[in-house]
Amino acid sequence: MEGCLFCKIITRELPGFILWEDEEFLAFLDINPVNPGHTLLVTKDHQEDVVHLDDETYSRLFLAAKELVRPLKAATKAKRIAIAVEGLSIPHLHIHLVPVHGPNELDPNRARRASEEELARMWQRIMEEKLPTTDLWG
Repeated sequence: MEGCLFCKIITRELPGFILWEDEEFLAFLDINPVNPGHTLLVTKDHQEDVVHLDDETYSRLFLAAKELVRPLKAATKAKRIAIAVEGLSIPHLHIHLVPVHGPNELDPNRARRASEEELARMWQRIMEEKLPTTDLWG
């Protein structure tokens, strides 16, 4: 969709700290993380709402999210990786994968702009973990 920020990251018109991708999905660091390591998992095909996905795509999306939890957790030393689907601020379907260490951390009011250096350091830490293969379904 023209003008969509996430579509521009997917097509590489805008830069992003991309962690993983396959033919359907792309995961990259959020530039306004709630906590360091906050990752967004998006559909490459512009979709606005998770409920409009067919069952197979919906399942693959959440299986991809599940596969990203382990490397995110290891890289951030988080107690859990919280998962949220909201998608109102940018009308492109995305799943938030947020490292959390305690209660009440999954609050969007805690988000702050990360510097390029902070994002680069976190990207490197996550990339050092064993990320999913690009072909989860093969």
